Amino acid sequence: MRTTSSTLEPIAGALGATVTGIDLSEVSDRDQLDVVRQALADHLVIFFPDQHLSLDDLERITDLLGGRDVTPFVTPLDDRPYVIRVIKEPGDQLNFANAWHTDLSYLPEPPAYTLLHAWDVPSHGGDTVWANQYLAYETLSGGLKETLAGLRAVHSAGLAYGTGGFLDKVKDLTSMAIAPSAEAYQERTHPVVIDHPVTHRAALYVNSVYTTRFDGWSPIESQALLAHLHRHSINENFTCRLRWAAHTLAIWDNRCTLHNALNDYSGVRREMYRTSVKGTAPQAVP
Repeated sequence: MRTTSSTLEPIAGALGATVTGIDLSEVSDRDQLDVVRQALADHLVIFFPDQHLSLDDLERITDLLGGRDVTPFVTPLDDRPYVIRVIKEPGDQLNFANAWHTDLSYLPEPPAYTLLHAWDVPSHGGDTVWANQYLAYETLSGGLKETLAGLRAVHSAGLAYGTGGFLDKVKDLTSMAIAPSAEAYQERTHPVVIDHPVTHRAALYVNSVYTTRFDGWSPIESQALLAHLHRHSINENFTCRLRWAAHTLAIWDNRCTLHNALNDYSGVRREMYRTSVKGTAPQAVP
């Protein structure tokens, strides 16, 4: 892998960096991605422009970062069970992931990283925004930090992917291969504040799509505090924004970021391919 002229340029004060001078199609060894892992630890989400990657390349990079993981409730490619096609056709009204969330937090072991590779993008619109959840936690008041210490939250994919859920009701408005299921209503609990396994920084770990209530609290009791945390976690000062170009690869850390794919590009096509890297069960801050 050519790294002698690689450069890393931060794109915002809160998180995000662009990496150039590396051809990821040439990666064949885990150690060659040490610079990528360090960049993710430092910047949380990183962007690689002009990466002409095949799906084989995308899966290989995913394996070298920690191993492929499935994405429930979205039908993968026929011959690639770990790859999903993120598509919006010109006639679609809805895009995929147009709400602030972290990927698959409803799983017992949510993915560590997500990789998203752009194949076809609009000339403008369709940006993705990320928010730094280290900063979301660090900027809470001391009193609220004490309140959240030891709390666990309930996560479920039911409202989004459950039979009769939101995406089931609007499936005619999107070309995404959504596979609604009653299994999406299963619930998992995770700490509200987690200890990042690499950096050991504390991160807020709730999101408006999959977090339904605090463990041991009723939904009504949870509503006001969750709403406050959701608003706080996406403060503009915590964010960075990517304007996609064809062949850009984005990799982000789901353990310390939220993201939102904006739906501001009607009548045009957008096609991307996504994989997830295996993670571990979120752990509370010691």
